[in-house]
Amino acid sequence: MTPLTPHVSSARFWAFRLLPGQEIFSQLRRFMENHQIQAGWIAGCTGSLTDVALRYAGREETTRLTGKFEIISLNGTIELAAEHLHLSIADPDGAMLGGHMMPGCTVRTTLEIVVGELTALAFTRAPCPLSGYDELVIAPR
Repeated sequence: MTPLTPHVSSARFWAFRLLPGQEIFSQLRRFMENHQIQAGWIAGCTGSLTDVALRYAGREETTRLTGKFEIISLNGTIELAAEHLHLSIADPDGAMLGGHMMPGCTVRTTLEIVVGELTALAFTRAPCPLSGYDELVIAPR
């Protein structure tokens, strides 16, 4: 199949909350493993962070921020072994930043999250010669 070939699947949704001080990546990975979710995406997310780790477009290094930040959006795909997540945040003055979410983001007050699962599909990552990154591969289960 080519990257433009559509894949059809039923879906189910999981809702949970992360607590102050919890690191998002480790908790998402634990959740994915506990429920053996092979093709997921972030369907919704609301919350705040004290520590933020972002990789800005076209850069290799991670930028780390500490303070009080509101999550404006978190979206992307997740599977058992990897994820591709983008995060937008606002600081106390309303200034916004965003980029590729990296490990090291810590919940400040709460993180309410809804994860969707495509029950008939499995996601993996493979090197893409066009982008130079490991990119999404979609397959039937």
